[in-house]
Amino acid sequence: MYYVYVLASLKNGRLYTGHTNDIQRRLLEHNSGQTPSTRSKGPYRLIHLEKFPSRSEAYCREMYFKTGQGREDLKIILRRMKFIFRS
Repeated sequence: MYYVYVLASLKNGRLYTGHTNDIQRRLLEHNSGQTPSTRSKGPYRLIHLEKFPSRSEAYCREMYFKTGQGREDLKIILRRMKFIFRS
């Protein structure tokens, strides 16, 4: 199984989207500073997770969330979950 995940920075509220086959390991990597793109913005909280049978499907969903329409759709999903974030 592969996962698309969305993290929220507890430092500045910004969102980070990625994909992985081991969500616990990946979250630990983000929070321990092992990921250069998120190193200075942690700690992070997992706020959204989607499961996919293949890496290619997860990757496509991740790339969609990184488009303008995907970001808007993600905001709608998060609002439905009552997640509050800074714009």
